Amino acid sequence: MRYRTSVVVALACAASLVTVPGQATATPQCDTKPIQTALKSLQSVGASGMSVTVKSPNCGVWKGGVGLADLRTGRKVVGNEHSRIGSDTKTWTATVVLQLVGEGKIDLDDTVDDYLPGLIRTKLYDGRSITIRQLLQHTSGLPDYLDAPFWENEDAHRWDHIEPLQTVRQALTLPKPDTTASGFAYSNTNYNLVGLIVREVTGRSIGTEIRERIVEPLGLCETEWPGDRTTIPTPELRGYAERRGTLVDKTEWNTSEADASGALISNGADTTAFWTALLSGKLLAPAQLAEMKKTVSEDVANERYGLGVERHEPFPGLVIWGHSGSMSSGHKFRNAVTDDGRRAVTLLIGSETFDSDKVDSIMGKLMRDLR
Repeated sequence: MRYRTSVVVALACAASLVTVPGQATATPQCDTKPIQTALKSLQSVGASGMSVTVKSPNCGVWKGGVGLADLRTGRKVVGNEHSRIGSDTKTWTATVVLQLVGEGKIDLDDTVDDYLPGLIRTKLYDGRSITIRQLLQHTSGLPDYLDAPFWENEDAHRWDHIEPLQTVRQALTLPKPDTTASGFAYSNTNYNLVGLIVREVTGRSIGTEIRERIVEPLGLCETEWPGDRTTIPTPELRGYAERRGTLVDKTEWNTSEADASGALISNGADTTAFWTALLSGKLLAPAQLAEMKKTVSEDVANERYGLGVERHEPFPGLVIWGHSGSMSSGHKFRNAVTDDGRRAVTLLIGSETFDSDKVDSIMGKLMRDLR
């Protein structure tokens, strides 16, 4: 993976809320020209296939696709495919933590040692001086476990079950990472450590907490925590990783090591529904949502990082939130949501080979032009 009390509810799948512009459910003011322009541009970015979901006030939720979901069979992308969403999982994890903050079970300024005494105690790293806020904001100074020699050949561990605690211990053997002036250094270790803290506080895994606090209440029937399951539910977006200059199907993968930093599987409609609920205040109280949006600079133009969320400003006055994702299986994730959650673009991408800058530009223009 490279990147950047049970609740009982009557589940209504988020996918059932999807409406297609031009049908009777669309409003008269719906203009799909910006969407069609974006789709045409996305055809030339070099990806094997993309599942596209767009939400706007006048058009509702639209889904479609570009390219092929399966290169072997020639199956086209139509917009309802399941995919690994990689590091977008971090936003779901941060949401659970901030809910626990609201319940008084976690304090953002508590240290790792307050919950996991003695776990982080080396010459370079000390859990007594690393806070929960720093973990969520990637300012802890902990290195990324994926930089450990163990992961130089990721294919060698494709089928392995790997506990998140093992990934934390791998990270502790590494030198300190380079940080920006703000102290930012993106590290998957931070979120796997957060997952361990959630288990310590609640007695349940982060996957269980995400399911019962987010997935079930929102009725996200197409979202799941895979555990050791190596396959993706059908219809699936096949994942293609580059090996010796050739795209190779790596869809099946045990992603247990990703855990709180990147294990979720979902589709465009469900992830759009999650982000809409999050930014419109349905998942967090105002105080916790405000904490989530407190950002530090990533030292990249107009890019900042909050507590599990990325903030961009592609055009003056246009602020968008999201979180990208990337997996060893080749799956990539991109999304953008306005501050009020009324406009959103979600891309599930089937290959790790594509023009990322061009995709970001297309998404920014689409977000600007949606009505």
